[in-house]
Amino acid sequence: MFWMTGFFNPTGFLTAMRQDITRSHKGWALDQVVITNTVSKSGKEEWKPTGKEEGVAVYGLFLEGAQWDRRSGILKESHAKVIYSAMPVVVISAGVLSAPRDPKLYMCPVYKKPRRTDLTFITNLWLTSPKSPDHWVLRGVAMLCDTK
Repeated sequence: MFWMTGFFNPTGFLTAMRQDITRSHKGWALDQVVITNTVSKSGKEEWKPTGKEEGVAVYGLFLEGAQWDRRSGILKESHAKVIYSAMPVVVISAGVLSAPRDPKLYMCPVYKKPRRTDLTFITNLWLTSPKSPDHWVLRGVAMLCDTK
C-alpha cells in the first residue's frame, strides 16, 4: 500500500506499475494497456489485501466537490459546507480493454494539489455513480493528493 501524496512523481510511479503488469502478461503491449481502478470499502487501517489484486493500493486521496459512499460504493453529493472528503483505499491496476468503458462511469481527474493545472495532473480514475458523469463535471469534482 502506498501513500500517493508522498511521491515526487506519481505519474512515473503509475507508469512503472503499468510497465510491470504489461511485462507479466505475454502478448500485451504497453501502448494498449490502460489504467483501471477499484475503490475499496475500507480505509488505510482496515484494508487487507486479498492476494488476488494486481497493481498497487494507494491511500491519502481526497475528493473535492463530492464524497464517496463506502457502503454502496458510489459517488454522491458532499455534505453542506464540506469541500474535501477522504477517499478509502483505491486499488490501481492496468489492463487491456476489450470493450469500451461504461458511459455511466465518471472519469475523475486526479491532481497533486488543489490548483489544477497540466503540471499537477496525475491521471484519471473511474468512479461509479447513479448520476450522469456530466453532473459531476459541472460540479468540478476531482481527486487531490493534497488539500493545501
